[in-house]
This record gives sequence, C-alpha cells and structure tokens, in this order.
Amino acid sequence: MGMGLRVIMGILGNIGKKLVYLACVVGLPALVFGETNVSPAISIATLKSGATAADIQKVLDRYTNGCEVILPPGKILVKQPIVLQHDKQTLRGSGPTTILFLADNANCPVIIMGQPINHPMQTIRHVRVAELFIDGNRSHQQRELWRESGEGSEIRNNGITVQNVSDSRIEDITCTRCRSGGLVTTLGVSRLTVDNFGSFDNEFDGLACYLTTDSVFSNLDLHDNPGAGISLDLAFDHNVIRSAVLASNDLGIFMRNSRDNKFEHISIENNHNYGVFMAQAFQPDENSVKPQAKTECANNSFTNLVGLRNGRADFRVNDVSCTNNVIIDAQFKGSVRALSLAEPDLVTVK
Repeated sequence: MGMGLRVIMGILGNIGKKLVYLACVVGLPALVFGETNVSPAISIATLKSGATAADIQKVLDRYTNGCEVILPPGKILVKQPIVLQHDKQTLRGSGPTTILFLADNANCPVIIMGQPINHPMQTIRHVRVAELFIDGNRSHQQRELWRESGEGSEIRNNGITVQNVSDSRIEDITCTRCRSGGLVTTLGVSRLTVDNFGSFDNEFDGLACYLTTDSVFSNLDLHDNPGAGISLDLAFDHNVIRSAVLASNDLGIFMRNSRDNKFEHISIENNHNYGVFMAQAFQPDENSVKPQAKTECANNSFTNLVGLRNGRADFRVNDVSCTNNVIIDAQFKGSVRALSLAEPDLVTVK
C-alpha cells in the first residue's frame, strides 16, 4: 500500500447488516487500519509502536466526521495537547500500558475534549477517551495555565480537560502528576459518563467539575491529591457520583454552588481536613467579603456514605444557606466528629 491516501471498502451482507472494511494510509508509516461494523462507517486507525502524539493528532484532524484511534502499548511523549474537537471521535489505548507522558516544559493539558479555546463556539458530541494512563510530569512543568497570553490561556494543564462537550464518555483512565488537576469538566458539560477513573498526586484535585449537568461518575479511586479528591465548584447540578473511594487528599469532597446531586456508596477516609466540606461562595465587598447569591449547596443526597479517620470532621456544612441536604444510611467510624454544622439541623440524617 502506498504512502498516499488509499481507501479499500468491501461491503458484505450479514443478516441484514453491512460489514464495512476500511484500510487507509494517511502518509504516516506508523499507522495500520482495522475494520468497523458501524453504519455509517467510522474509520478505525490502529497505530503501531513508535507512533507519536503528532501522529495521533494528524489522524484526528483528518477524520473530522468520526474515527477511532487505537494506541499501542508503550510510552508516547506529548508536547502539545491531543485534541478531540469533532463529533464521534474516540481515542483508545491498549490499557494501562499505554502511557501518555507530558514532555518536560510542555506546560499544557495532555488531552482536551472539546475546542481548545477559552470560549468554545460549539458543543462537541459523542467523543470518548478510554483505556490509557496519563502522566502529567508536573515536577518538570513551570505553570498551571496553558499559553499565558492569548487563546488557550484560561485552560488549565490537566490530565484531561473537558469543555462544552455532551453525550460523551471517559472510561478506564488513570491520571497522575498533573500540574493542575487530573480530570476537569467545565464550560457546559452535559450527559458525560465517567467510569473506572483513578487520579492521584496531582498539584490540586483528582476530579474537578464546573458548569456540569446530568452526568454520571462511577468507580472512582481518587487519592493523595494535595487539593480535593473531588472539587465541585460552580453550577454542578443534577449529577450522580457513585462507588468512589476518596482517600488521603486534603479534602475528600469540596462543594460550592452544587444542587440536586446524588452521591451513592462513597468511602471517604484519611483525608487531612474534612471528608465532605459544603459551603457557599463569597465575593469581595469593599474591605470585606459577603456571601455570593445563589451559590449555596442544596438538595443533595448522600446514600451509604462511609467516613473514616478524616482530620477535622467527616461531614462539614460551613454555611447556613446550605439546606435540604440529606444523609441516608451513613457509617461514621473515626474518632473525630461525624458531623460539623454551622448551626444545628442543617442536614437531615436518616
């Protein structure tokens, strides 16, 4: 097969279905292609050992109508963020042996799902990242922000940054040593599914979510982050977080401006300050600060919550504006206070 673009397509009848075989070469000797039975056909690119992050991006940029890029085992050095900014794109590794390693002094996110600009102009749908390990190499990065001037300057250097994306998936991913957070969702994320996600030893949080709605996060292992295991701050509404272990972070869960969320089967243990810290946002007011309207935490439920040996309390409600939150079937096993409330009866315990 030559080095130019060549497409071989055969269609076979199979119980009323079409089996479409695609073979393509896009000028990258590292690539071989597989097959798909998706209709309409989605190109599947299987990269050989030795493929670079630039090779990955070339394939994603070529197949703007959808593709699946499969990465080989081994370490892939990332010098610029890998960007999935077109609908129906998938980036899939070969399991934890596929390592995306951020190059020294790259000072950028490793993966961006969505448009890589400060103010995305469109929502990207049906993108997926799965089955790989991300190392942000934070001791060799100088700053938290990508591109300190111009477009991109408000994007943090996370393992995965998800912005203005809907109906998408993140599965079987581990993020470590990132200069900002492990996984961060923001700027209008909806109907995102995150399953089997681990994150540790990042500069701040394991998982941080802003402006995120109607999403599900399950099977989380978030530990040893100097910030929070989970940080929910700014319009995190109508989401589900289930089956999570949050251990040895500064805080297990930090919450502000979060409403109508369900937390199920969460184990919060050995965090240095609080297991759950729930508060309202404040804003400067001349020489002081005042509560920021409509930023309280309200109508959240915690079912089968386990708190163990957290530093100051297992569950802290810091502001009286945080109301109508419910704890159901909790187990608080440590020697510290189970509940710490700004005033009595702020939380309903069942």
